[in-house]
Amino acid sequence: MNKQVALVTGAAGGIGFAVVNKLLQNGFAVAGMGRRDNLPFTPEGDFAYFVGDLGCSEDRRSFVAFAKERFGRIDALVNVAGVAPRVRADLLAMTEESYDTVMNVNTKGTLFLTQLAANEMIHNEGPCRGHIVNISSLSAYAASANRGEYCISKAGVSMITALFADRLAEYGIPVNEVRPGIIATNMTAGVKEKYDRLIAGGLLPEARWGTPEDVACAVLRLCDGSLPYVTGQSIDVDGGFHLKRL
Repeated sequence: MNKQVALVTGAAGGIGFAVVNKLLQNGFAVAGMGRRDNLPFTPEGDFAYFVGDLGCSEDRRSFVAFAKERFGRIDALVNVAGVAPRVRADLLAMTEESYDTVMNVNTKGTLFLTQLAANEMIHNEGPCRGHIVNISSLSAYAASANRGEYCISKAGVSMITALFADRLAEYGIPVNEVRPGIIATNMTAGVKEKYDRLIAGGLLPEARWGTPEDVACAVLRLCDGSLPYVTGQSIDVDGGFHLKRL
């Protein structure tokens, strides 16, 4: 196959769905992974879908093998899949079960899928053998005491980015991170009124909700070679939330 091949987790909706479509529209072949049996959309282009759970080691290995069998190679990995706590509990009441569930997918799953994909990419030829993009969150640095396990998991994704950026630089594989802000997805639907109020009150310099498409645009540029000599970077797609203002 002449096209670059990207693996995208969380492909069945939200940011993952937008990333899949953005990459397909720009000439990539895409293998997507999600937990839904049936996709609510039919992507146009070279797309193959694998049903699996990022938190399951067997599913991670099977997904990589599936992509290799379908497309023959791996040129990019976009780690989108993530879960929020089922219940937003105060830090003093957070359960080990909730912590384990969130960390198993968001951090452990991301870490070991990246390891699998990286070990495939290093065998590619050329000065740049692949690209890896991790989707973390503003929660990687902004504390929310009612969902501590999620914040910890996303801070872990930031360190995964740094570690692999360092380790894979010798192979010409840049590893970068996109930190979405307040993005309109199913994950944020339950707190829409809260964030509507905060945005109206001046929380963001750019006073609107972000969209999955906003995030996908940044991912594309980190996957298509437009930003050479950039690795270990975090790009905030957050309407300016990260700015310290007086």
